[in-house]
Amino acid sequence: MQSFKFQPFTSLDNTLQASNQTQGFKFLAGGTNLVDMMKLHVETPTTIFDLSPWEQNKIEDKGGSIFIGAMSRNSDMAYDELIKKNFPMLSQALLAGASVQLRNQATAAGNLMQRTRCAYFRDTTWACNKREPGSGCAAQEGFNRMHAILGTSSQCIATHPSDMCVALMALDAKVHVRGAKNSRVIAIQDFFKKPEATPHIEHELQLGEIIMAIEIPKTPWLKNSGYLKIRDRASYAFALSSAAVALDLDGKTIQQARIALGGVGTIPWRSPEAEKALQGQPLNLETLKEAAQVALASANAKTYNKYKIILAQQTIVRAFKELGSLT
Repeated sequence: MQSFKFQPFTSLDNTLQASNQTQGFKFLAGGTNLVDMMKLHVETPTTIFDLSPWEQNKIEDKGGSIFIGAMSRNSDMAYDELIKKNFPMLSQALLAGASVQLRNQATAAGNLMQRTRCAYFRDTTWACNKREPGSGCAAQEGFNRMHAILGTSSQCIATHPSDMCVALMALDAKVHVRGAKNSRVIAIQDFFKKPEATPHIEHELQLGEIIMAIEIPKTPWLKNSGYLKIRDRASYAFALSSAAVALDLDGKTIQQARIALGGVGTIPWRSPEAEKALQGQPLNLETLKEAAQVALASANAKTYNKYKIILAQQTIVRAFKELGSLT
């Protein structure tokens, strides 16, 4: 880890003003991702602004939406009664991520900002366009068993690591951000950027902006939702495939559905095409299989991750079967 200047937290205004005048800085919240990357020399900030004392950690019901403060711990979110009642998929996704110790430290904003665990990104001896634009992508022809099959490009096939963000994508969340001079709201669908020609630009957040809160609209039928994660071992492992799903049923007819996928996309992957394919259809195995095929229609697999196409389809079907109590 290279040396850096540490700036203690005094107030948000002071932090934003100081960061606006500083080059090469990073905000430190829980540190569960940033500190790892600094140890590997993947992240090399010259200044760290400590946000850990910032008391932006309330989870509140504000009429039509639930607001989650940026510094809310993952464990607090997972067990919060408002979230468990209104968005079961989010609670389940949080509990499926990392370990108890990490969930007690990691924050909502940090989870949104975490970077890929691609082995080629984390090892500075390999070519990586995310880490060093224009250097190439060693994963394309390397051991890419864990890599993405949706939203990829010739520049990058790294998988987005978050479980929480998959649920937020299915829930139509919004990200409230603030800069030194203005505030704005970013739809979660616009927050993450696919790699395309600029894989090093991963999100919509601009330099000097900070995440204030996550807003999730309260949609009654989203109470019937769930999160299924498939991984190599039962805990403390990243997803090979995951699905955040929700169903609005009239008897056994699907009125509306939500589908977002993890472990297979360069960003948390929403499939509006598959959702549309389910509308007005009977809830049965054939309908679910057809929608799963639609969700993976644009998959682009490499040598070692072809299995993810079938696995992701099966994950979707199983997640909906469990949610709809199908045998």
